[in-house]
Order: sequence, then structure tokens, then C-alpha cells
Amino acid sequence: MADVVRSTGPEEEPQHGEYPSGTPEAPAERSRRGRSRGKKKGSFWKELPILIVTALVLTVLIQAFVARVYVIPSQSMERTLHGCTGCNNDRVLVDKITYRFSDPKPGDVVVFRGPQTWMENEFETPKTSNPVVGFFQGVASLLGFGAPDEKDFVKRVIATGGQTVSCCDPQNRVLVDGKPLNEPYVYWEPGKAPGQDEFKPVTVPRGDLWVMGDNRNDSADSRVQGGGGLNGVVPVSNVIGKAQFIVLPPTRWQSVGDPNPQAGALGAPGWQTGLPAGVGFAAAFPTVWMGRRLVGVVSDRRSRERR
Repeated sequence: MADVVRSTGPEEEPQHGEYPSGTPEAPAERSRRGRSRGKKKGSFWKELPILIVTALVLTVLIQAFVARVYVIPSQSMERTLHGCTGCNNDRVLVDKITYRFSDPKPGDVVVFRGPQTWMENEFETPKTSNPVVGFFQGVASLLGFGAPDEKDFVKRVIATGGQTVSCCDPQNRVLVDGKPLNEPYVYWEPGKAPGQDEFKPVTVPRGDLWVMGDNRNDSADSRVQGGGGLNGVVPVSNVIGKAQFIVLPPTRWQSVGDPNPQAGALGAPGWQTGLPAGVGFAAAFPTVWMGRRLVGVVSDRRSRERR
């Protein structure tokens, strides 16, 4: 029978990673673990303010230069965009980058600052006399946020600079340069006659836009603002951005359609239809990469503190 050899006596290894009581290793090990836990807790509270400030700065920069969410509080864009008193108004993501490289085109749904001719009958909040509040309002304005007395509108571009717009032909259609528009987005509100008020031809000046609401019988737009005519046009410089997506409520998640009404019955090419989704996916990759880099930096700092 084979012999069973077993180590006995003081040379026996401690069980379960624990040292026998009284040995110098036990308190040293406990002290090291305590210091490690203390460093982890201290590191977290030191980094938390940095993370919060970084998040706030990124939020401000994104809203000022990339995109911002706007609330649609009126019915003028029904049913493309929902907005009414007492209802759950749409929240729309407005892209501020597109028009840095191109001008608004017919069919685009745009958010813009009301020009002076549109503001004659609008209430303006008086400017504050508090210098501190005035300073922060000025900084906000420079970053692209609206001033407290600024009123923003959302409408659809119908004609651009150099084009002549008028209404209507025998089929009650708006005309641009004498050609009738194809407007599948127009909504005729129940209880009102499905017809448009006629207006004389207006040639839109260069650098301006002619805009109208999709709820054609319930929209104060270029036809009536400032008395209509040239007073109703909107400078391109007043455009804040292009409405791209409905982000709230969740039941209304969708992109905002921008068919060119001057293109007749032709639909947009397939690649243009998928463009918003493509931009979204393209933007997701650098966002995820930056997040991973931030996590990596935090992890490396913690590792150095442990050592």
C-alpha cells in the first residue's frame, strides 16, 4: 500500500488565504485593503464634480451649435407637427448644422426667429435692469440660446429668394413661378372650408424665404404677417435650424418629412429619404468612442491611485 505523505507542523500553509492569528501578515493585509477602499471612495468624489461640469459643458455646446429640442405650441403645422392648447405638444429636434453648409430649400420645416415685421403685434418681455442677469442673458445669446424677448416660429419653406409665389389656380393650389405645387402635407382643419385665401404674386427677395403652415387655414404665416406681401418674408439669417425628428411624445417618434412641393409628383430619391437615419448612425460612432475614451481615462487614473 502506498504511503500517504502529508505535511504537518508549523510549515502547513494557511487555509482559505487567511494567516494564523498572531502572524505579522494579517494586520498588514487588512491595512492595505483598508487604504485601497479609502482611495476608491476618495477618487470617486473627486472625479464626480469634473464629470458633472463636463456633462454640462457638452450639453451647452451641443444645444448651441449642433441641435436643440423645441416645443411646438400651436396648431399651424398640424398634422405634420402636433401642437395645441391643453394637448401633449410635440418636442422636435432641430438640427443647427445643416444650414451652416447649405441654404433652406422648398419643403424644409424650419425654426426661425420672428423678423421685426412679424413681431409688431407680439408681446416682448422688457429687458432686465439687473447687470448680473443681463450678463448671463448676453452670454446665452452669444451661445445661440434665445433671448428672453425672442419669439421663435416653425413653418415650411414654400419659396426661396428670386422665386415668385401666388395663390391660387383653379384647383386651389399655390403657385411658384406660375407652376402649381404638389403639397401632400397640407391639412384642412375640420369645420373650415378646404380652400386657401388668395394673395397677389410676391417675388421673394434674395436672402429671404416665403413660409407657410401645413394647417393651411389656421396659420399666421408669410401671407398675413406684417400685412402680407414683402413684409411677410423671413430672412435666411433668422433661421435657427431644420426640424429633423419628433422626439416626444414616444407615440409620435418619427422624422419630419420634407418633400419638395416644387418637384411635382416626383418623390425624393431613396438615398435622401434615408439621409436622416444615416446621419444619426454616423453621429453615434464618435459619441460612443468619446464615451469609451472618457471611461478609459477615469479607469487609468484610478489604477494609478491604487498603485
